[in-house]
Amino acid sequence: MDWQEHGVQSEINQVLSHKHLSNGSIILFHNDAKYTPEALDTILKGLKEKGYEIVPVSQLIYHENYTMDHEGRQHLNENNPSSLSNSI
Repeated sequence: MDWQEHGVQSEINQVLSHKHLSNGSIILFHNDAKYTPEALDTILKGLKEKGYEIVPVSQLIYHENYTMDHEGRQHLNENNPSSLSNSI
């Protein structure tokens, strides 16, 4: 939603209050979004306060033995324990 340019507070609220924000979420920010540079520090602090750890996408992607649900989330097959904790 950063590309819609609704303002800094709107962008912060959209990320921190999103109904699908959970362990393993990948949050995309666009390079040319007007308000993202100003909102980013507050968003990162807010995510950390909620107990999330910021990690590279490469640590969130399963490369084998997984299924994907209707929201695009990966899940390890049941015979393998999940290695994802509170990471975004």
